[in-house]
Amino acid sequence: MAQWTSAMGSAQLARLLASQQARPSGTGARKPPAYRALADGIRLLVLEGRVPVAARLPAERELAVALAVSRTTVAAAYEALRTEGFLESRRGAGSWTAAPAGNPLPARGLEPLPPEALGSMIDLGCAALPAPEPWLTRSVQGALEALPPYAHTHGDYPAGLPALREMLAERYTARGIPTMPEQIMVTTGAMGAIDAICHLFAGRGERIAVESPSYANILQLMREAGARLVPVAMAEGLTGWDMDRWRQVLRDAAPRLAYVVADFHNPTGALADEDRRRQLVDAARSAGTVLVVDETMSELGFDADPDMPRPVCGFDPAGSTVITVGSASKAFWAGMRIGWVRAAPDVIRSLVAARAYADLGTPVLEQLAVNWLLNTGGWQAAVDLRREQARENRDALVAAVRRELPDWEFEVPRGGLTLWVRTGGLSGSRLAEVGERVGVRVPSGPRFGVDGAFEGYVRLPFTVGGAVAEEAAVRLAAAARLVETGAGAGAEVTHPFVA
Repeated sequence: MAQWTSAMGSAQLARLLASQQARPSGTGARKPPAYRALADGIRLLVLEGRVPVAARLPAERELAVALAVSRTTVAAAYEALRTEGFLESRRGAGSWTAAPAGNPLPARGLEPLPPEALGSMIDLGCAALPAPEPWLTRSVQGALEALPPYAHTHGDYPAGLPALREMLAERYTARGIPTMPEQIMVTTGAMGAIDAICHLFAGRGERIAVESPSYANILQLMREAGARLVPVAMAEGLTGWDMDRWRQVLRDAAPRLAYVVADFHNPTGALADEDRRRQLVDAARSAGTVLVVDETMSELGFDADPDMPRPVCGFDPAGSTVITVGSASKAFWAGMRIGWVRAAPDVIRSLVAARAYADLGTPVLEQLAVNWLLNTGGWQAAVDLRREQARENRDALVAAVRRELPDWEFEVPRGGLTLWVRTGGLSGSRLAEVGERVGVRVPSGPRFGVDGAFEGYVRLPFTVGGAVAEEAAVRLAAAARLVETGAGAGAEVTHPFVA
């Protein structure tokens, strides 16, 4: 059986390699041999995630024609990549990209520090803001007032409180997506929702297509569930998905599930337009793939009059292809562990039945708090406050990073909570490690990829503003200088991908 899960055409690979030529090289650098330049180019594409790990590369002769070089040059480049661990080959199966052995997935920089452990550390590891008061306090007080009737019951509502399911269904209907309460299940956060979906649809060994990069905690959840992740590289900039790649992966790998974040993607901030949404649903339907759409960032647009695309489920009127996941964690507060699933009634029934062997249900008091917010207008007021705070934080962080680290590259998103930053050739893993020494905590790029991709990136969330954002950039610049000069190097900092 072939070890590759997707394929890279010669013309597509040639275009990606050509895009690197515009990048400046160091002054006085000697021009490497043609085979070495080709090998380095492919290696960089793998590290950046633009060519996924386990992607079948074109045959030597085919790529040589596309690049207008000799076959000997391509053969030598492939051999160099095999020697370095970035390529594997087998007679009759071809050659496919790989990650060098012994490259552990970075395990630090994303989990939030306990509040009492923060001290002088600026924590940019967690993309979550403080609670939007006074709305948290008011919602809890409203929940307590509504609690007595529920206290006389057993308190187990595997599908969620009927009142909250009805309110969530009405919200989808108001967005132009007719929805019944029977199509809603309330969960313990978006993570609980996706965990339940993975267990229902994708047993151990099943393939799940994921954006590359994607949300790190979801990737880890899927790995621990035994899934085989099939990465699909994101398009450049903030345009979102590359539909040619998606169609190819869905057709060739036939994954059971696909997981996407179409609204202010985590970590890139990309926003997929309606045409891409329609095409992805059509491609998933044709491949028999269930499309799981994470909408946790959908309400965090910063424009004064946001013209948001239709929800992805709006392009699946039969409800047979798309499962939508929402949450209060990003739009309201991460401590409010309320999420939900919108799907066809038969899918909801299956998910509800499986809860008997999982968590049984979601806490009643928190459901009542969210229901109070949605019924009183408190939700919208809190979301407006959240948008304003995140937009101000974004602007402060962008200005500070541009001033302190002018060589770092990024696109400024129109919403969401994260900035995806290319670190000027520095190792994201080293920056994450050295950053903690100088008092700033960031997650390295490989946390958001599959098998070590995105070494040259870090994710910066919009969780601090003002003077704190400025100080965070100063500390990041200090970490970058230590990494660049080698002063931060050591056994605990080195990375297999960094020379």
